[in-house]
Amino acid sequence: MEILNNLALGFSVALSPYTLMLAVAGCFLGTIIGALPGLGPSNGVAILIPITFSLGLDATAALVLMTSVYYGAMYGGRISSILLNIPGDEPALMTTLDGYPMAKQGRAGDALVLSGVSSFVGAFLATVGLVILAPMLARVAYLFGPAEYFALYLLAFCTLGGMASNNQAKAALASCIGLGIAMIGVDNSSGLPRLTYGNMHLMDGIDFLVAIVGLFAIAEVFFFIESHGKKSSIGVVLDKVRIPWKDIFDTKWTMLRASGVGFVAGILPGAGASLGSFLAYMTEKSIAGKDGGFGTGAPKGVAAPEAGNNAAAGGALVPMLTLGVPGSGTTAVLLALLMTLNITPGPTLFTDRPEVVWGLIASLLIANVVLLLMNVPMVKIFVKILMVPPWVLLPGVTMISFVGIYSLSGSYFDLLLMILFGVLGYALRKLDIPTVPVILGILLGGNMENALRRAMVLSDGDPMYLWSTPISIGLWVAAVLGFVAPMFLRGILKKPAAVKD
Repeated sequence: MEILNNLALGFSVALSPYTLMLAVAGCFLGTIIGALPGLGPSNGVAILIPITFSLGLDATAALVLMTSVYYGAMYGGRISSILLNIPGDEPALMTTLDGYPMAKQGRAGDALVLSGVSSFVGAFLATVGLVILAPMLARVAYLFGPAEYFALYLLAFCTLGGMASNNQAKAALASCIGLGIAMIGVDNSSGLPRLTYGNMHLMDGIDFLVAIVGLFAIAEVFFFIESHGKKSSIGVVLDKVRIPWKDIFDTKWTMLRASGVGFVAGILPGAGASLGSFLAYMTEKSIAGKDGGFGTGAPKGVAAPEAGNNAAAGGALVPMLTLGVPGSGTTAVLLALLMTLNITPGPTLFTDRPEVVWGLIASLLIANVVLLLMNVPMVKIFVKILMVPPWVLLPGVTMISFVGIYSLSGSYFDLLLMILFGVLGYALRKLDIPTVPVILGILLGGNMENALRRAMVLSDGDPMYLWSTPISIGLWVAAVLGFVAPMFLRGILKKPAAVKD
């Protein structure tokens, strides 16, 4: 009954004309961003965050818009994967294995519609799981003290860094860079400046929105110019689009299984949609066996990763809303948005600002329906977006970034910092160092330091206090396993690439 009352509150917020308009606009923009190769949901949300401040949106409206972009980008990533054999984002990589072969067989329209339906099933079931699980986890979070939160932040660094890079040392280096940037500014305890080098602009620290837009959006512009040149082309011609009822019926259990696998993967801090997509695909491949035709254009090979990655996207919102720890790179950007709006994610969010949480959840349910209705009949329009030449696209991305950041702070220094972070992000990508742990360090560094200091004050400086409770011990063990496990999983993760041969 309590859940129904909360959902009623959420729909009273979500069904207002203004919020509905934002959800539809976010779905449309997100699908376009997801369809463009290389941008992905993290970059898309980072690029559009400044617009929320330019429009003067309140917390609920801003969060609805950005999460709709998030869900839309997860849908859109399949378009370039199927037609170009180029993943729109990392989670859509698995869709290329059967989506592109299916398109080359003359079934591009069937593959796009089937993937859209699978995305809807995964995202819808994940949102239902969010409704059920998030309030329960929020109540458990009240048991967390400073030692538990310190271990939780450590878990986020270990798991997110481990899954984001092929090299654990590089992931650790990226986390240290982020933590170092988070130390810039005036120390809360002593009142002394740290790493400011006498620059007054740095006394307040680094604005994480400036860092995020620079590391994601500006760096992506640099990287896109270098890697894509001036032309864009479609690999497979899209003819008639129809609804493949037989394929949808034959893959119904695949969608349900993949949604469950993806949702569990999304809840794990740091696992994210990439792992959800991979596990869903490999699960269905093992069930189908050698006769399943995976890698040759099997409909189940399209349905499984799409349901898995969209379910994982919804699952990643659970730890962000209940614990204040992002479950993926995109939710790390959403966490920055919440913090900028003076909203503290965690268990108190459900009691202090229920209209924000439940308005968001209701909007996600509506956005899923909008995306399904939008992605089936309008898929040809989204395909046309792939033909936009980069010389038109890139100036637009850059303009949005500069105008948005300047309208937020009115400081030329922030624009210089944004460019500097763009250069840093470009250099990190060239060195194959992940940028997500850097963002995580900037976002959580201050909270992690405060948790450690409170723990030391409560224990009179005894470090054993950090693992003095069963919850903290469990989180420490999970952190170690989360850092070590990818070393063993990486060999398995590379195996699906051989399926294409």
